[in-house]
Amino acid sequence: MPHHWPQLAWSDWSDTGETLHMWTQVVGKIRMAKSHPINHWWHVPLYVTARGLGTSPIPDGPRMFEIDFDFVDHALRVNTTDGDVLEFELRPMTVAEFYGRVMSALEELHIDVSFTSTPSEVADPVPFEKDKQHAAYDPLAVTRFWQILFAAADVLTEFRSQFAGKASPVHFFWGGFDLAVSLFSGRNAPPHPGAPGLPIGMIREAYSHECASAGFWPGGPTSDATFFAYTYPEPPGYAEAPLALKEAFYSKDLHEFLLPYDAMRTSESPDAALMSFLRSTYEAGSSRGNWPDLRWNPASPSLLRRG
Repeated sequence: MPHHWPQLAWSDWSDTGETLHMWTQVVGKIRMAKSHPINHWWHVPLYVTARGLGTSPIPDGPRMFEIDFDFVDHALRVNTTDGDVLEFELRPMTVAEFYGRVMSALEELHIDVSFTSTPSEVADPVPFEKDKQHAAYDPLAVTRFWQILFAAADVLTEFRSQFAGKASPVHFFWGGFDLAVSLFSGRNAPPHPGAPGLPIGMIREAYSHECASAGFWPGGPTSDATFFAYTYPEPPGYAEAPLALKEAFYSKDLHEFLLPYDAMRTSESPDAALMSFLRSTYEAGSSRGNWPDLRWNPASPSLLRRG
């Protein structure tokens, strides 16, 4: 059955979205600090779960723990392999209070962790313990956000399953507050020139190999929710590549193809429209970039049949 794609304009939940962004950074930085490094920073993101977002298991000496955002019962839950569970209600509270409650829960569970408490990839960052500005939490909006995430994650995973080469899991990157998957040509990429607000070493490791990435971003002050796709390095003629969807377009500022969420959501077959966007933008980059013939996995059924 096709997915449910709820309406969620950024202007309707921007206060909650900005607060939730900071909360996910607190949890994400804990995972990053405690996890074994993996290439392309794959030890950093969160993952969509059946109830919200989670870290997956994090090592802590001879045991493991995980931290989950439950967007059904609206709780933050810490589980350990010792059988211990601590949780607290997700409700309107400052980032400072959320940070304090998370750190207190870890201390009670004897989990030692230290990390830089300054948010990443945001303008004018305020350390978590000092952030008393962001304090909104609309549970209905958060539930809708999660519904979009799990629907998008399923389509992105189906897209990934059709690819026979190296591909990332579907990650939720708490820095940019976006969901993304990447496919790789198998070749090294030229050194990345860098991006504003990001350490050059971090971004060059993330883009050390040629990739085609796509995902979902819930929006911000200058744009509503959108799906995006790009190829690095961008090959000649990529921006002019024709796409099957007239609603999709190339952004010269972002160097990405964009498909507005509302255009996809209100189309006759949203799942099929999104899959068409993913496939056509991948092929626009891989064909113009002379990627090796990696072929598509014939064992994976196409989502187009859902249309």
